[in-house]
Amino acid sequence: MLSMNLTELAAQYGGTLVNPGIGFSTVSIDSRSIKSGDLFVAIEGNNFDGHMFLNNLSGTASGAVVSKYADTLNIPQWVVQDTTKALGDIARCRRDQFLGPLIALTGSSGKTSVKDAIAMILSQTHKVHATSGNLNNHYGVPLTLLEMDQYADIAVIEMGASAVGEIDYLCSIAKPDIALVNNAQSAHIEGFGSLEAIADAKAEIYACLGPAGIAVVNIDQPWVEKWLSIVGERPYLSFSVSDASANIFAREIYDNGDGYFRFELVIRPLNNGTCEKSLVQLKIPGRHSVSNSLAAAACSYAVGVNITQIVSGLEKMSDINGRLQQYKISETFRLIDDSYNANLDSFKAAIDVLACAKDHCILVMGDMGELGEQSVTMHQQVGQYAKKSGINSLYSIGLDSEYACAEFGGSHFSDKNTLLMSLVQQVEQFATNGESLTVLIKGSRSANMEFFVNGLINRGKALC
Repeated sequence: MLSMNLTELAAQYGGTLVNPGIGFSTVSIDSRSIKSGDLFVAIEGNNFDGHMFLNNLSGTASGAVVSKYADTLNIPQWVVQDTTKALGDIARCRRDQFLGPLIALTGSSGKTSVKDAIAMILSQTHKVHATSGNLNNHYGVPLTLLEMDQYADIAVIEMGASAVGEIDYLCSIAKPDIALVNNAQSAHIEGFGSLEAIADAKAEIYACLGPAGIAVVNIDQPWVEKWLSIVGERPYLSFSVSDASANIFAREIYDNGDGYFRFELVIRPLNNGTCEKSLVQLKIPGRHSVSNSLAAAACSYAVGVNITQIVSGLEKMSDINGRLQQYKISETFRLIDDSYNANLDSFKAAIDVLACAKDHCILVMGDMGELGEQSVTMHQQVGQYAKKSGINSLYSIGLDSEYACAEFGGSHFSDKNTLLMSLVQQVEQFATNGESLTVLIKGSRSANMEFFVNGLINRGKALC
Protein backbone atom coordinates (compact mmCIF):
# COMPACT_ATOMS: atom_id res chain seq x y z
CA MET A 1 0.00 0.00 0.00
CA LEU A 2 1.12 3.55 -0.67
CA SER A 3 1.65 5.82 2.31
CA MET A 4 -0.28 9.05 2.94
CA ASN A 5 0.07 11.71 5.60
CA LEU A 6 -2.49 13.45 7.80
CA THR A 7 -0.55 16.71 7.73
CA GLU A 8 -0.72 16.84 3.95
CA LEU A 9 -4.42 15.94 3.92
CA ALA A 10 -5.26 18.65 6.44
CA ALA A 11 -3.27 21.19 4.42
CA GLN A 12 -5.14 20.24 1.23
CA TYR A 13 -8.69 19.81 2.52
CA GLY A 14 -8.85 21.95 5.65
CA GLY A 15 -9.91 21.06 9.15
CA THR A 16 -7.74 21.06 12.25
CA LEU A 17 -4.88 18.68 12.95
CA VAL A 18 -4.30 17.95 16.64
CA ASN A 19 -1.05 16.24 17.67
CA PRO A 20 1.67 15.58 15.10
CA GLY A 21 0.44 14.16 11.79
CA ILE A 22 2.00 10.86 10.80
CA GLY A 23 1.94 8.57 7.81
CA PHE A 24 -0.51 5.72 7.28
CA SER A 25 -1.25 3.29 4.47
CA THR A 26 -4.55 1.67 5.45
CA VAL A 27 -7.89 3.11 6.56
CA SER A 28 -10.76 1.58 8.51
CA ILE A 29 -14.23 2.71 9.56
CA ASP A 30 -14.70 -0.29 11.89
CA SER A 31 -12.93 -0.04 15.23
CA ARG A 32 -13.20 -3.82 15.64
CA SER A 33 -10.92 -4.42 12.66
CA ILE A 34 -8.29 -1.78 13.42
CA LYS A 35 -4.72 -2.98 13.03
CA SER A 36 -1.54 -1.31 14.21
CA GLY A 37 -0.80 1.75 12.09
CA ASP A 38 -4.29 2.09 10.60
CA LEU A 39 -6.11 5.40 10.30
CA PHE A 40 -9.60 5.26 11.82
CA VAL A 41 -12.39 7.38 10.32
CA ALA A 42 -15.26 7.93 12.75
CA ILE A 43 -18.25 7.74 10.40
CA GLU A 44 -21.54 9.21 11.59
CA GLY A 45 -24.77 7.74 10.22
CA ASN A 46 -28.45 7.73 11.06
CA ASN A 47 -28.08 4.70 13.32
CA PHE A 48 -24.42 4.72 14.31
CA ASP A 49 -21.58 7.00 15.38
CA GLY A 50 -17.95 5.92 15.15
CA HIS A 51 -17.00 8.45 17.83
CA MET A 52 -18.54 6.09 20.39
CA PHE A 53 -15.68 3.65 19.79
CA LEU A 54 -12.68 5.97 19.90
CA ASN A 55 -11.56 4.56 23.24
CA ASN A 56 -11.00 1.22 21.49
CA LEU A 57 -8.16 2.72 19.45
CA SER A 58 -5.53 3.25 22.10
CA GLY A 59 -2.28 1.50 21.23
CA THR A 60 -3.45 0.47 17.75
CA ALA A 61 -4.53 3.22 15.36
CA SER A 62 -1.96 5.70 14.08
CA GLY A 63 -4.56 8.45 13.98
CA ALA A 64 -8.26 9.25 13.74
CA VAL A 65 -10.51 11.42 11.59
CA VAL A 66 -13.20 12.93 13.78
CA SER A 67 -15.77 15.69 13.84
CA LYS A 68 -15.59 15.90 17.65
CA TYR A 69 -12.16 16.18 19.22
CA ALA A 70 -11.51 13.49 21.84
CA ASP A 71 -9.20 14.89 24.53
CA THR A 72 -8.74 11.43 26.08
CA LEU A 73 -7.29 10.02 22.86
CA ASN A 74 -3.53 10.51 22.67
CA ILE A 75 -3.07 10.00 18.92
CA PRO A 76 -3.14 12.43 15.98
CA GLN A 77 -6.65 13.59 15.18
CA TRP A 78 -7.82 15.30 12.02
CA VAL A 79 -10.91 17.25 13.09
CA VAL A 80 -13.27 17.94 10.17
CA GLN A 81 -16.89 18.99 9.70
CA ASP A 82 -17.94 15.82 7.86
CA THR A 83 -16.04 12.55 8.34
CA THR A 84 -17.79 10.85 5.40
CA LYS A 85 -16.58 13.62 3.10
CA ALA A 86 -13.10 13.29 4.62
CA LEU A 87 -13.14 9.57 3.82
CA GLY A 88 -13.86 10.51 0.22
CA ASP A 89 -11.07 13.09 0.24
CA ILE A 90 -8.54 10.54 1.47
CA ALA A 91 -9.66 8.11 -1.24
CA ARG A 92 -9.38 10.88 -3.84
CA CYS A 93 -5.72 11.30 -2.92
CA ARG A 94 -5.17 7.55 -3.27
CA ARG A 95 -6.86 7.63 -6.67
CA ASP A 96 -4.53 10.42 -7.80
CA GLN A 97 -1.56 8.17 -6.98
CA PHE A 98 -2.89 5.44 -9.29
CA LEU A 99 -1.65 5.72 -12.88
CA GLY A 100 -3.48 2.79 -14.50
CA PRO A 101 -6.90 2.85 -16.18
CA LEU A 102 -9.95 2.86 -13.91
CA ILE A 103 -13.19 1.29 -15.12
CA ALA A 104 -16.34 2.47 -13.32
CA LEU A 105 -19.73 0.85 -13.83
CA THR A 106 -23.24 1.36 -12.61
CA GLY A 107 -26.73 0.15 -13.49
CA SER A 108 -29.96 -1.04 -11.91
CA SER A 109 -29.08 -4.72 -12.16
CA GLY A 110 -26.14 -6.91 -13.11
CA LYS A 111 -23.46 -4.54 -11.75
CA THR A 112 -21.71 -7.10 -9.61
CA SER A 113 -21.92 -9.81 -12.28
CA VAL A 114 -20.42 -7.48 -14.90
CA LYS A 115 -17.76 -6.23 -12.48
CA ASP A 116 -16.74 -9.79 -11.64
CA ALA A 117 -16.64 -10.74 -15.33
CA ILE A 118 -14.43 -7.76 -16.19
CA ALA A 119 -12.10 -8.65 -13.33
CA MET A 120 -11.99 -12.28 -14.46
CA ILE A 121 -11.13 -11.31 -18.04
CA LEU A 122 -8.47 -8.74 -17.12
CA SER A 123 -6.83 -10.76 -14.35
CA GLN A 124 -5.55 -13.25 -16.93
CA THR A 125 -3.00 -10.69 -18.07
CA HIS A 126 -3.07 -7.87 -15.49
CA LYS A 127 -3.05 -7.31 -11.74
CA VAL A 128 -6.62 -6.13 -11.15
CA HIS A 129 -8.06 -4.35 -8.15
CA ALA A 130 -11.87 -4.68 -8.10
CA THR A 131 -14.71 -3.85 -5.75
CA SER A 132 -15.15 -6.59 -3.17
CA GLY A 133 -18.70 -7.92 -3.20
CA ASN A 134 -21.01 -4.96 -3.68
CA LEU A 135 -19.21 -2.26 -1.67
CA ASN A 136 -20.51 0.34 -4.09
CA ASN A 137 -21.84 3.25 -2.03
CA HIS A 138 -20.34 6.43 -0.53
CA TYR A 139 -18.47 4.29 2.01
CA GLY A 140 -17.70 1.29 -0.18
CA VAL A 141 -16.20 3.14 -3.16
CA PRO A 142 -13.69 5.16 -1.07
CA LEU A 143 -12.73 2.08 0.97
CA THR A 144 -12.24 0.07 -2.23
CA LEU A 145 -9.86 2.70 -3.59
CA LEU A 146 -8.02 2.89 -0.29
CA GLU A 147 -7.45 -0.87 -0.30
CA MET A 148 -5.81 -0.77 -3.73
CA ASP A 149 -2.43 -2.48 -3.98
CA GLN A 150 0.33 -0.19 -5.20
CA TYR A 151 1.21 -2.75 -7.88
CA ALA A 152 -2.31 -2.88 -9.39
CA ASP A 153 -2.46 -2.33 -13.16
CA ILE A 154 -6.21 -1.77 -13.57
CA ALA A 155 -9.05 -0.84 -11.19
CA VAL A 156 -12.67 -1.95 -11.65
CA ILE A 157 -15.04 0.03 -9.44
CA GLU A 158 -18.75 -0.72 -9.01
CA MET A 159 -21.04 2.21 -8.16
CA GLY A 160 -24.56 2.11 -6.77
CA ALA A 161 -27.04 4.92 -6.22
CA SER A 162 -30.46 5.44 -4.69
CA ALA A 163 -30.75 9.19 -5.38
CA VAL A 164 -29.76 11.83 -7.91
CA GLY A 165 -26.18 13.11 -7.52
CA GLU A 166 -24.73 10.02 -5.84
CA ILE A 167 -23.00 8.70 -8.97
CA ASP A 168 -21.61 12.17 -9.64
CA TYR A 169 -20.13 12.25 -6.12
CA LEU A 170 -18.59 8.79 -6.43
CA CYS A 171 -17.10 9.70 -9.81
CA SER A 172 -15.55 12.83 -8.31
CA ILE A 173 -13.56 10.45 -6.13
CA ALA A 174 -12.88 7.59 -8.55
CA LYS A 175 -12.31 9.71 -11.69
CA PRO A 176 -13.08 6.96 -14.23
CA ASP A 177 -11.25 6.52 -17.52
CA ILE A 178 -13.86 4.06 -18.83
CA ALA A 179 -17.51 4.24 -17.78
CA LEU A 180 -20.51 1.91 -18.23
CA VAL A 181 -24.21 2.15 -17.48
CA ASN A 182 -25.31 -1.47 -17.72
CA ASN A 183 -29.02 -0.64 -17.70
CA ALA A 184 -31.69 1.54 -16.08
CA GLN A 185 -34.55 -0.37 -14.47
CA SER A 186 -37.07 0.03 -11.68
CA ALA A 187 -34.69 -0.60 -8.75
CA HIS A 188 -34.90 2.20 -6.13
CA ILE A 189 -37.64 3.91 -8.16
CA GLU A 190 -39.15 5.25 -4.94
CA GLY A 191 -36.03 7.35 -4.33
CA PHE A 192 -35.78 8.62 -7.90
CA GLY A 193 -39.46 9.08 -8.76
CA SER A 194 -39.46 7.62 -12.27
CA LEU A 195 -37.56 5.36 -14.66
CA GLU A 196 -36.49 8.43 -16.63
CA ALA A 197 -34.97 9.92 -13.49
CA ILE A 198 -33.11 6.66 -12.85
CA ALA A 199 -31.71 6.72 -16.39
CA ASP A 200 -30.60 10.34 -15.93
CA ALA A 201 -28.96 9.61 -12.59
CA LYS A 202 -27.05 6.61 -13.93
CA ALA A 203 -25.82 8.75 -16.85
CA GLU A 204 -23.95 11.00 -14.42
CA ILE A 205 -21.13 8.48 -14.85
CA TYR A 206 -20.75 9.53 -18.50
CA ALA A 207 -20.79 13.24 -17.69
CA CYS A 208 -17.83 12.70 -15.35
CA LEU A 209 -15.55 11.26 -18.02
CA GLY A 210 -12.67 13.38 -19.23
CA PRO A 211 -12.39 14.33 -22.93
CA ALA A 212 -10.40 11.17 -23.66
CA GLY A 213 -12.51 8.92 -21.45
CA ILE A 214 -14.26 5.99 -23.13
CA ALA A 215 -17.99 5.46 -22.61
CA VAL A 216 -19.40 1.94 -22.92
CA VAL A 217 -23.05 2.21 -23.98
CA ASN A 218 -25.84 -0.38 -24.02
CA ILE A 219 -27.72 0.58 -27.19
CA ASP A 220 -30.55 -1.86 -26.35
CA GLN A 221 -31.70 0.56 -23.65
CA PRO A 222 -34.49 3.06 -24.50
CA TRP A 223 -32.39 5.88 -23.04
CA VAL A 224 -29.53 5.46 -25.50
CA GLU A 225 -30.07 8.72 -27.42
CA LYS A 226 -29.99 10.78 -24.24
CA TRP A 227 -26.94 8.90 -22.99
CA LEU A 228 -25.09 9.45 -26.25
CA SER A 229 -25.89 13.17 -26.10
CA ILE A 230 -24.19 13.25 -22.70
CA VAL A 231 -21.22 11.29 -24.05
CA GLY A 232 -20.92 13.96 -26.73
CA GLU A 233 -17.56 14.04 -28.51
CA ARG A 234 -15.96 11.48 -26.22
CA PRO A 235 -15.06 8.12 -27.79
CA TYR A 236 -17.49 5.31 -27.02
CA LEU A 237 -18.01 1.58 -27.55
CA SER A 238 -21.53 0.25 -28.02
CA PHE A 239 -22.85 -3.22 -27.26
CA SER A 240 -26.11 -5.03 -28.00
CA VAL A 241 -27.74 -8.45 -27.86
CA SER A 242 -29.66 -7.78 -31.07
CA ASP A 243 -28.27 -4.79 -33.02
CA ALA A 244 -25.44 -5.74 -35.40
CA SER A 245 -24.46 -2.08 -35.79
CA ALA A 246 -22.93 -2.16 -32.29
CA ASN A 247 -19.18 -2.47 -31.75
CA ILE A 248 -19.72 -5.58 -29.63
CA PHE A 249 -22.79 -7.75 -30.25
CA ALA A 250 -24.12 -11.29 -30.05
CA ARG A 251 -25.26 -13.52 -32.88
CA GLU A 252 -26.92 -16.93 -32.89
CA ILE A 253 -27.93 -16.79 -29.23
CA TYR A 254 -28.91 -20.34 -28.33
CA ASP A 255 -30.61 -21.68 -25.22
CA ASN A 256 -29.10 -25.04 -24.28
CA GLY A 257 -32.45 -25.98 -22.78
CA ASP A 258 -31.34 -25.71 -19.16
CA GLY A 259 -31.33 -21.92 -18.77
CA TYR A 260 -27.72 -21.57 -19.92
CA PHE A 261 -26.86 -19.84 -23.18
CA ARG A 262 -24.18 -19.88 -25.83
CA PHE A 263 -23.66 -17.28 -28.52
CA GLU A 264 -21.23 -15.93 -31.07
CA LEU A 265 -19.39 -12.88 -29.80
CA VAL A 266 -18.65 -10.35 -32.54
CA ILE A 267 -16.30 -7.39 -32.05
CA ARG A 268 -16.19 -4.58 -34.58
CA PRO A 269 -13.19 -2.29 -33.90
CA LEU A 270 -13.68 1.47 -33.57
CA ASN A 271 -11.53 1.99 -36.66
CA ASN A 272 -14.00 -0.09 -38.72
CA GLY A 273 -11.43 -2.84 -39.15
CA THR A 274 -12.23 -6.51 -39.69
CA CYS A 275 -14.75 -8.02 -37.27
CA GLU A 276 -13.52 -10.69 -34.86
CA LYS A 277 -15.80 -13.60 -33.92
CA SER A 278 -15.75 -16.38 -31.35
CA LEU A 279 -18.23 -18.76 -29.73
CA VAL A 280 -18.96 -18.32 -26.01
CA GLN A 281 -20.57 -20.91 -23.71
CA LEU A 282 -21.77 -19.30 -20.48
CA LYS A 283 -21.80 -21.06 -17.12
CA ILE A 284 -24.09 -18.43 -15.59
CA PRO A 285 -27.82 -18.92 -16.33
CA GLY A 286 -30.26 -16.53 -17.98
CA ARG A 287 -30.57 -14.70 -21.26
CA HIS A 288 -29.73 -11.49 -19.40
CA SER A 289 -26.28 -13.00 -18.78
CA VAL A 290 -25.61 -12.61 -22.52
CA SER A 291 -26.07 -8.83 -22.21
CA ASN A 292 -23.95 -8.74 -19.04
CA SER A 293 -21.22 -10.66 -20.87
CA LEU A 294 -21.27 -8.18 -23.76
CA ALA A 295 -20.95 -5.30 -21.28
CA ALA A 296 -17.91 -6.96 -19.68
CA ALA A 297 -16.44 -7.70 -23.10
CA ALA A 298 -16.81 -4.06 -24.17
CA CYS A 299 -15.14 -2.70 -21.02
CA SER A 300 -12.30 -5.19 -21.38
CA TYR A 301 -11.87 -4.41 -25.07
CA ALA A 302 -11.66 -0.71 -24.15
CA VAL A 303 -8.41 -1.39 -22.26
CA GLY A 304 -6.92 -3.42 -25.11
CA VAL A 305 -7.77 -7.03 -24.25
CA ASN A 306 -8.17 -9.31 -27.28
CA ILE A 307 -11.16 -11.50 -28.10
CA THR A 308 -9.41 -14.73 -27.11
CA GLN A 309 -8.79 -13.46 -23.58
CA ILE A 310 -12.33 -12.06 -23.38
CA VAL A 311 -13.90 -15.42 -24.28
CA SER A 312 -11.60 -17.30 -21.91
CA GLY A 313 -12.56 -15.00 -19.02
CA LEU A 314 -16.30 -15.14 -19.75
CA GLU A 315 -16.26 -18.94 -19.85
CA LYS A 316 -14.51 -19.09 -16.47
CA MET A 317 -17.36 -17.22 -14.77
CA SER A 318 -19.66 -19.28 -12.55
CA ASP A 319 -22.61 -18.75 -10.21
CA ILE A 320 -22.49 -15.81 -7.80
CA ASN A 321 -23.97 -16.23 -4.32
CA GLY A 322 -27.63 -15.30 -4.21
CA ARG A 323 -27.82 -14.50 -7.93
CA LEU A 324 -29.51 -17.38 -9.74
CA GLN A 325 -27.20 -19.75 -7.89
CA GLN A 326 -28.29 -23.32 -8.49
CA TYR A 327 -28.18 -26.21 -6.00
CA LYS A 328 -28.83 -29.81 -6.97
CA ILE A 329 -30.12 -30.94 -3.58
CA SER A 330 -31.10 -34.42 -4.72
CA GLU A 331 -31.96 -36.37 -7.84
CA THR A 332 -35.46 -34.90 -7.76
CA PHE A 333 -34.96 -31.46 -6.21
CA ARG A 334 -33.18 -28.42 -7.64
CA LEU A 335 -33.10 -25.04 -5.87
CA ILE A 336 -32.41 -21.69 -7.58
CA ASP A 337 -31.29 -19.02 -5.12
CA ASP A 338 -31.90 -15.50 -6.47
CA SER A 339 -32.50 -14.02 -3.04
CA TYR A 340 -29.90 -11.25 -3.22
CA ASN A 341 -32.24 -8.55 -4.54
CA ALA A 342 -35.14 -7.92 -6.89
CA ASN A 343 -36.84 -5.50 -9.24
CA LEU A 344 -39.41 -6.07 -11.98
CA ASP A 345 -36.90 -6.75 -14.76
CA SER A 346 -34.70 -9.06 -12.70
CA PHE A 347 -37.80 -10.96 -11.57
CA LYS A 348 -38.77 -11.57 -15.19
CA ALA A 349 -35.23 -12.70 -16.00
CA ALA A 350 -35.28 -15.15 -13.08
CA ILE A 351 -38.70 -16.50 -14.12
CA ASP A 352 -37.28 -17.10 -17.60
CA VAL A 353 -34.57 -19.27 -16.05
CA LEU A 354 -37.12 -21.17 -13.94
CA ALA A 355 -39.32 -21.73 -16.98
CA CYS A 356 -36.44 -23.53 -18.73
CA ALA A 357 -36.69 -26.37 -16.23
CA LYS A 358 -38.51 -29.45 -17.44
CA ASP A 359 -39.69 -30.09 -13.88
CA HIS A 360 -42.62 -28.94 -11.81
CA CYS A 361 -41.69 -25.30 -11.16
CA ILE A 362 -42.47 -23.32 -8.01
CA LEU A 363 -41.77 -19.60 -7.64
CA VAL A 364 -41.39 -18.43 -4.04
CA MET A 365 -41.78 -14.65 -4.07
CA GLY A 366 -41.02 -12.00 -1.50
CA ASP A 367 -41.74 -8.28 -1.82
CA MET A 368 -39.78 -6.02 -4.15
CA GLY A 369 -38.75 -2.94 -2.18
CA GLU A 370 -38.46 0.78 -2.93
CA LEU A 371 -41.03 0.86 -5.76
CA GLY A 372 -43.17 3.66 -4.32
CA GLU A 373 -46.57 4.25 -5.89
CA GLN A 374 -45.85 1.70 -8.63
CA SER A 375 -45.33 -1.17 -6.21
CA VAL A 376 -48.77 -2.79 -6.53
CA THR A 377 -48.74 -2.61 -10.32
CA MET A 378 -45.25 -4.07 -10.61
CA HIS A 379 -46.03 -6.91 -8.24
CA GLN A 380 -49.12 -7.69 -10.29
CA GLN A 381 -46.97 -7.77 -13.41
CA VAL A 382 -44.70 -10.39 -11.83
CA GLY A 383 -47.72 -12.60 -11.15
CA GLN A 384 -48.96 -12.15 -14.69
CA TYR A 385 -45.54 -12.89 -16.16
CA ALA A 386 -45.10 -16.04 -14.07
CA LYS A 387 -48.50 -17.33 -15.19
CA LYS A 388 -47.79 -16.52 -18.84
CA SER A 389 -44.41 -18.29 -18.56
CA GLY A 390 -46.03 -21.56 -17.50
CA ILE A 391 -44.80 -21.66 -13.91
CA ASN A 392 -46.77 -24.33 -12.06
CA SER A 393 -47.08 -22.77 -8.60
CA LEU A 394 -46.47 -19.42 -6.91
CA TYR A 395 -46.04 -19.09 -3.16
CA SER A 396 -45.79 -15.55 -1.81
CA ILE A 397 -45.06 -13.73 1.42
CA GLY A 398 -45.18 -10.01 2.09
CA LEU A 399 -47.78 -7.27 1.75
CA ASP A 400 -47.33 -6.45 -1.92
CA SER A 401 -46.45 -9.95 -3.10
CA GLU A 402 -50.03 -10.88 -2.31
CA TYR A 403 -51.02 -8.88 -5.39
CA ALA A 404 -48.73 -11.02 -7.54
CA CYS A 405 -50.20 -14.12 -5.96
CA ALA A 406 -53.75 -12.98 -6.74
CA GLU A 407 -52.87 -12.38 -10.41
CA PHE A 408 -51.29 -15.81 -10.65
CA GLY A 409 -53.83 -17.69 -8.56
CA GLY A 410 -51.22 -18.93 -6.12
CA SER A 411 -50.89 -19.44 -2.38
CA HIS A 412 -50.11 -16.51 -0.09
CA PHE A 413 -48.65 -16.96 3.39
CA SER A 414 -48.48 -14.56 6.31
CA ASP A 415 -45.95 -16.62 8.26
CA LYS A 416 -42.48 -17.65 7.06
CA ASN A 417 -42.35 -20.90 8.98
CA THR A 418 -45.69 -22.03 7.58
CA LEU A 419 -44.51 -21.29 4.06
CA LEU A 420 -41.23 -23.12 4.62
CA MET A 421 -43.00 -26.20 5.97
CA SER A 422 -45.32 -26.20 2.96
CA LEU A 423 -42.29 -26.14 0.66
CA VAL A 424 -40.58 -28.93 2.60
CA GLN A 425 -43.73 -31.04 2.26
CA GLN A 426 -43.68 -30.43 -1.49
CA VAL A 427 -40.05 -31.54 -1.68
CA GLU A 428 -40.87 -34.66 0.31
CA GLN A 429 -43.89 -35.49 -1.83
CA PHE A 430 -42.02 -35.14 -5.11
CA ALA A 431 -39.13 -37.21 -3.77
CA THR A 432 -41.55 -39.96 -2.73
CA ASN A 433 -43.15 -39.97 -6.16
CA GLY A 434 -39.78 -39.86 -7.93
CA GLU A 435 -40.81 -36.66 -9.74
CA SER A 436 -38.58 -33.66 -10.38
CA LEU A 437 -39.12 -30.30 -8.70
CA THR A 438 -37.39 -26.93 -9.22
CA VAL A 439 -37.93 -24.07 -6.76
CA LEU A 440 -36.89 -20.44 -7.37
CA ILE A 441 -36.50 -18.14 -4.34
CA LYS A 442 -36.49 -14.40 -5.04
CA GLY A 443 -37.23 -11.07 -3.34
CA SER A 444 -35.57 -7.83 -2.29
CA ARG A 445 -32.99 -7.70 0.48
CA SER A 446 -35.64 -6.44 2.89
CA ALA A 447 -37.68 -9.62 2.33
CA ASN A 448 -34.89 -11.81 3.78
CA MET A 449 -35.62 -14.63 1.34
CA GLU A 450 -32.38 -16.41 2.25
CA PHE A 451 -34.44 -17.79 5.16
CA PHE A 452 -36.14 -20.12 2.68
CA VAL A 453 -32.93 -20.90 0.82
CA ASN A 454 -31.19 -22.05 4.00
CA GLY A 455 -34.29 -23.86 5.22
CA LEU A 456 -34.74 -25.80 2.00
CA ILE A 457 -31.07 -26.70 1.70
CA ASN A 458 -30.92 -27.99 5.28
CA ARG A 459 -34.32 -29.69 5.44
CA GLY A 460 -34.28 -30.79 1.83
CA LYS A 461 -31.03 -32.68 2.33
CA ALA A 462 -32.46 -34.33 5.42
CA LEU A 463 -35.56 -35.47 3.56
CA CYS A 464 -34.05 -36.50 0.25
